[in-house]
Amino acid sequence: MGGPLGAIIGRYPSATSTGGGGEDAEQRGGGGSVNLGIIRHDRRCRDLAFLVLFAAFWVAMIVNSSFGFNQGNPLRLTYELDYKGNVCGDRHGNTDVHELEVRYWMDPNQVYQSGLKGSKFNLADAKSICLMECPTPMPDALNFVCDYPEGDIKLSVDDWINRDYDYFEFLTPDMRNSSLQLQGPCYPVIFPSVNVYWSCQYIARASNVSLKNWLNMGGAKIEENMLIDKTIHKAIDARSAVLKRYVADIGKSWPVLFVCGGLLPLFLSVVWLLMIRYFVAAMTWITVVLFNALVISVTMFCYIKAGWIGNDPLTVVIGESDPYVHISGREISHLHAATVLMTIIMIIAFLSSIAIVRRILIATPVLKVAAKVIGEVQALIIFPVVPYFILTIFYMVWFSATLHLFSSGQVLRNDCSTDCCTYDLKLGKVNCDNCCGYSIHYTPHIGIAILFHLFGCYWATQFFMACSSTVVAGSVASYYWARGEISHDIPFFSVVSSLKRLLRYNLGSAAIGSLVVSAVEWVRFILECLRRKLKLVDSARESCCGKVTSSSSQCCLGCIDWTLMSVNRNAYIMIAITGKGFFKASALATGLIMNNILRIGKVNVIGDVILFLGKLCVSLFCALFAFLMLDTHKYKSAHNKISSPLVPVLVTWALGYTVAKLFFAVVEMSIDTIILSFCQDAEEHQGTAQYAPPLLMETLDEQGELQRLTQGP
Repeated sequence: MGGPLGAIIGRYPSATSTGGGGEDAEQRGGGGSVNLGIIRHDRRCRDLAFLVLFAAFWVAMIVNSSFGFNQGNPLRLTYELDYKGNVCGDRHGNTDVHELEVRYWMDPNQVYQSGLKGSKFNLADAKSICLMECPTPMPDALNFVCDYPEGDIKLSVDDWINRDYDYFEFLTPDMRNSSLQLQGPCYPVIFPSVNVYWSCQYIARASNVSLKNWLNMGGAKIEENMLIDKTIHKAIDARSAVLKRYVADIGKSWPVLFVCGGLLPLFLSVVWLLMIRYFVAAMTWITVVLFNALVISVTMFCYIKAGWIGNDPLTVVIGESDPYVHISGREISHLHAATVLMTIIMIIAFLSSIAIVRRILIATPVLKVAAKVIGEVQALIIFPVVPYFILTIFYMVWFSATLHLFSSGQVLRNDCSTDCCTYDLKLGKVNCDNCCGYSIHYTPHIGIAILFHLFGCYWATQFFMACSSTVVAGSVASYYWARGEISHDIPFFSVVSSLKRLLRYNLGSAAIGSLVVSAVEWVRFILECLRRKLKLVDSARESCCGKVTSSSSQCCLGCIDWTLMSVNRNAYIMIAITGKGFFKASALATGLIMNNILRIGKVNVIGDVILFLGKLCVSLFCALFAFLMLDTHKYKSAHNKISSPLVPVLVTWALGYTVAKLFFAVVEMSIDTIILSFCQDAEEHQGTAQYAPPLLMETLDEQGELQRLTQGP
């Protein structure tokens, strides 16, 4: 391993340590004793190439996000386009429709025609306008919905809205004849409609009074087929439409994300660290019991929103609707699937908790060691606030850029070959050359930009986690190797010194470590996407060998990812202690682990399980609170209605877990750093650790066993 590590990071006299580094004076303590430095200071910058790569990545992220802010319009994620290409609810269109948020298809025959098999007419080309609410037939008369007032129609938009969009009585004879042929500018309201995610879905149940009056006026035949209902529902329930609504839900629920995904996990994580500090003996049991209670609570909320318990299920309809009209959607199906998954997780969690009951007591001593470290180096509780605020600012900008990137397509007129005619109020005549509608077109480079944006978020998160872990490891190593000689300095300055060393020498190492984990995760993600796509293309021909290969590759990548994350964590410890580059530090850490696998496994595994459950407790509590906030009237009606609580709750859970991981890393890195330092200390002193705290010696069993495990055969 290149010489005794204790001579580099410890304090005992040796030939190596007598030389002294140029920066040893930084760590001199009181009492007149010679202090050669707790942590090695004769360092140099490591992994500079990867630091340059990380800097280039940030430049690319800024350029990528700028493209989204320049081209995107988050309103497109919620609202649809009218026949002029305006986004409903947008005040910047050709027509001021900022109060008109619901898309309504005016001609039911065009909707019917677009749903026929083999038809060249698409629903996107059917004439639609933006309204304030979906129209319904009058009970005793025939009402109309007319086009935006312009040309010879001398009405303001406000007057048109106040007249319920009906100015049929003002039409000239030519306009009336055109309207009776379903060519506009006015169209009869024959079918009731409901607001389904800001689009009016026809209910194929024609009003007899309205239809009779229409036919008596000499109006054209109107199809009464169920196809008009299914055609609109198919468009609203398309995968791309559902994805846009899920992304829009993130924007609508930003107060929930800020409170439940930002402030709440910060408070809970600090409380958990303080309880570990003062009530460590009870925390293992509290964590296990609380975890099971939270899993059950979140599962019950899923059952309620899925409609399997209570009378408050998720609905796709915005506003009031006929209680006898039932409309389903993909969001409801996804929520049902999530409920089943949570049920399985609940059962597994309960059985696993029973299985580890006997081993829970093993975790208490190792947590006591971490609590001892936190008590001595008190700044460790406060330090995670620094990367927390950095990540908070990053996530706020990132989420805003995400909304704009997902809505950064171009609004272009469709290329259609449909023969149809509509009355043009500006021209004052029927026009047969302007039948194509508008759609939002996404080019392949937008998809690449979105994927890069998502990858960038994961890499940046891993990088800040790596930096935080390295600082904590350096501080804890200072505590271990000092053995109280400069204890009056440790509570304040060891964290600052460790942070300075990271910023000056080891940012490149943190960049490569986080990149490796991110790359493996994204290889898994891409392979899973390819597998799903191939399965959808030709699921019938998927062979047994193909299924085995796919499953095996995913399993192998999962194992590699878990191993890399474990190795990375220990590599950051050796980086903080030795100042080596990432790969050299990984080799040092792996060597220590392999030489002391029994000791580390015994002490660390159950402790890691308890810490993992603690992070899940924080994130599940955040998810539960998000469910409660999203269940209020604000997010169930009008403009802020979310399509489903599923995505905001999942994002809240992920944010809560990230914040918890940031703070819980204090305990995790404390345990791992103490154990690795202990192992190295024991190896350099013939099996007897010279610098280990008494509590750690008690935790790791008797001296005879320690020597046997350390020295090996």
